[in-house]
Amino acid sequence: MRRFPPERIVCLTEETVETLYLLGEQDRIVGVSGYAVRPAQVRREKPWVSAFTSADIPKILALAPDLVLTFSDLQAGIVADLIRAGVAVHAFNHRDVAGVLAMIRTVGALVDARDKAETLALGYEDRLTQMAAEARGRPRPRVYFEEWDEPLISGVGWVSELVRVAGGENVFPELAVQAAAKDRIVAPEAVVAAAPDVILASWCGKKVVPARIAARPGWDAIPAVRENRIVEIKSPLILQPGPAALSDGLDAIRQALAPLANALDAAPPRPPWPLSGRHRAVLLKVPDEGWIEGSRIDGRCLDVLLRRGWIRRVHVDGRRQSRRDGYQRTPAARAALFPGVQPTT
Repeated sequence: MRRFPPERIVCLTEETVETLYLLGEQDRIVGVSGYAVRPAQVRREKPWVSAFTSADIPKILALAPDLVLTFSDLQAGIVADLIRAGVAVHAFNHRDVAGVLAMIRTVGALVDARDKAETLALGYEDRLTQMAAEARGRPRPRVYFEEWDEPLISGVGWVSELVRVAGGENVFPELAVQAAAKDRIVAPEAVVAAAPDVILASWCGKKVVPARIAARPGWDAIPAVRENRIVEIKSPLILQPGPAALSDGLDAIRQALAPLANALDAAPPRPPWPLSGRHRAVLLKVPDEGWIEGSRIDGRCLDVLLRRGWIRRVHVDGRRQSRRDGYQRTPAARAALFPGVQPTT
């Protein structure tokens, strides 16, 4: 980078554009992605130089940027071309809420606006904490978030976290930790088995068609489909890992879940998932503390036990070593296995 702070910045995704505008540093932006829509004036004020996985490299070079901001491994080819051309590039690659907040602080540091970025990030943190507290203790609608329809792709990490902040429960939490979309592909039958109360959908680049979702074979058995609770969340609000997701995206999820959450508050408690004999036998092998390796759990049961909340992943062992395939029982599983037995403290 030839100057600090950089005077000419190109942003190849939406979230860094919005962040710079919120920091009052928009005059540094000289080129943006064609997907940038927040704030609305960006489409009038800044030239378009890229899509998401493609970019007009000569056009970017003609803008003589001091710095180009990119996101994810999907833009790795663009990044390589720019670096070979002698351009300074910062590539973000976050997939969770903590990463979004770190991105805001990093962008602030890159443009010498640390104090403003810290204030902005703290404001989002406070709001998330407040909204999570408001949802605590209330019944949680079970949510399937569909990020794409061909194939079916479940929501990424920050989406899953925001669903929980808004008062819902992602039916595929084990997939949300996967960074690559190909690792979050789900079978239609798995969604039917998960029985979500609400389906939230956001198909990047195209409009969601609820009737097409409802018409999938066997999906008429899903509570969300039976009760016509299929809601589109506009992709610019939720599929960009930046301020939009933490503000309007979160509000849209909360609004979609609110009617059902209120109904569940007034309804009698729902019965727990039935625990079959085979699942009971597997659960008895899983410890309450520590972990069991995934290879020792019946593979046919593992996915079901995760989806239904009977087991959870253990990310570190007692020596703080990373565990990629460790599992332990949840309190719900203990209560189902040993009804009437008070947990030890």
